[in-house]
Amino acid sequence: MANARTLTLEQKQDLYRDGYVIIKKAVSDELVESALNRMHTAKKGEYVGTSEHLTNLVNASDVTPILHEAMGYFDPPVTCQVGVLKRRDPGEHFNNLGYRDRDMPYYGAESHMDGLCTIGVPQKRVEGTNEEIYKMYISSGPKGDIGRSPDVMGHNSVPLFEDPDMTLGMGSFTAFVFVCLNDQMREGCGQTALLKGAHHVTQEFFRWQYATNGHIGPEGPGWPRLNYAAPNGCGHTYLPQSVREKFIDDSSESTPDGVKWPRPTQALMEPGDACVTLFNMPHCGTRNEHGTESRKNIIFRIRNKSRQPNHMVSGVSDHPDRGQRGEWLEYEAGNNPWDRSKYAICNMWHEWEGMREVVADMETQQAAG
Repeated sequence: MANARTLTLEQKQDLYRDGYVIIKKAVSDELVESALNRMHTAKKGEYVGTSEHLTNLVNASDVTPILHEAMGYFDPPVTCQVGVLKRRDPGEHFNNLGYRDRDMPYYGAESHMDGLCTIGVPQKRVEGTNEEIYKMYISSGPKGDIGRSPDVMGHNSVPLFEDPDMTLGMGSFTAFVFVCLNDQMREGCGQTALLKGAHHVTQEFFRWQYATNGHIGPEGPGWPRLNYAAPNGCGHTYLPQSVREKFIDDSSESTPDGVKWPRPTQALMEPGDACVTLFNMPHCGTRNEHGTESRKNIIFRIRNKSRQPNHMVSGVSDHPDRGQRGEWLEYEAGNNPWDRSKYAICNMWHEWEGMREVVADMETQQAAG
């Protein structure tokens, strides 16, 4: 392992400052080709995310030693998200934010935090009081009308709340890895977009939420779950308004209702490149409007093993304190998983063992002005 590839000091400084780093050729051509071949030979409807041809993009590549050094030990992924986006033009449908797809700037960017319950939004404008619309929304999930409960599940298999007391409205992990399998060096090819530097702002927001009443995520202080002012009357609030405002200026583009939106940075990558970012980073896929083929990114969600040593993390779940479909897991006496996750969300570098010296140095520099 002495000769294993690691992040340079400059890359670690970039990761601290920007919240992400693109590692050129982190994955060999052979591993990329193997993954593409497995995807191309998949039968209709077959899920290939558990195939070693895809999980080896992390497990057999430079990504593993890089993360071991920068973050610490983690469970080798046994599955992944196969992020294929076909080429398409702007659409008429309402997106998860409750806006027409064609009206959203920045190639339909829907910058969001991960680990959020997402129930399909209405495709016709809804009317009613906020309370009536909220009840309709949570009742339209896969489990139907079971009331406001941590057992309510989204269509993305994420619970409405992670904990029984409904004080944690989001799942979490430590690191995202996006592995690129095709040319995404031109904007508008469906690539991942990131709200550069926003991880610092989200951490401060979460700390404020926790200090206010111990609740974190949607339905906690300053973060309503739904946007009733969206064109469809029931859009997801994917980012708190106070976070969005930090990234809006006179150059920000607007939707037809005059709402300005933060401009994300598109991660321009080539086959074999990997983008590593923190959980706290707002991000999104974008519309593949200019691509000559489907966008192919393989997405891994990784958690430092130290948070829950007795529980395996699969590599795909954004809410590993619960089962993949919201099952309640068993924890030993004295182990409160919600408290541990709240701490990690509010202290985003806590689980990045190899970043501690860089973080300390850069925080000292910032304090000095």
